[in-house]
Amino acid sequence: MKNFLAVFTGTDEATAKSGWNALSESAQHERTQAGMNAWHAWMEANKKHVVVTGSPVGKTKRVSPAGIQDARNSICAYAVVSAESHEAAARMFEGHPHFSIFPGEAVEIMECLPVPGA
Repeated sequence: MKNFLAVFTGTDEATAKSGWNALSESAQHERTQAGMNAWHAWMEANKKHVVVTGSPVGKTKRVSPAGIQDARNSICAYAVVSAESHEAAARMFEGHPHFSIFPGEAVEIMECLPVPGA
């Protein structure tokens, strides 16, 4: 089994396109509850493959030779899963609540490779 990093992405454009912003506050709250219930059900159904539960992520700082700066990207959460192949890992996220209930954009899956020379 290999490990794969799942990065949940979302943008202002995806949120607007989903109609989320047009929902009333109570409708957003109801959908959030439904989404969290579905997310927990997904975690339970896939618990034998979940290596790191992960979490939502906050604001970004970017560190470069130029120093530390505030930055913006589309990453909103992460998890690590194990699977036999990249394809199998990706299939785990088909229809995920991140974009089927929440206004998330996508889930990007990438293999966690060994550190060279380790």
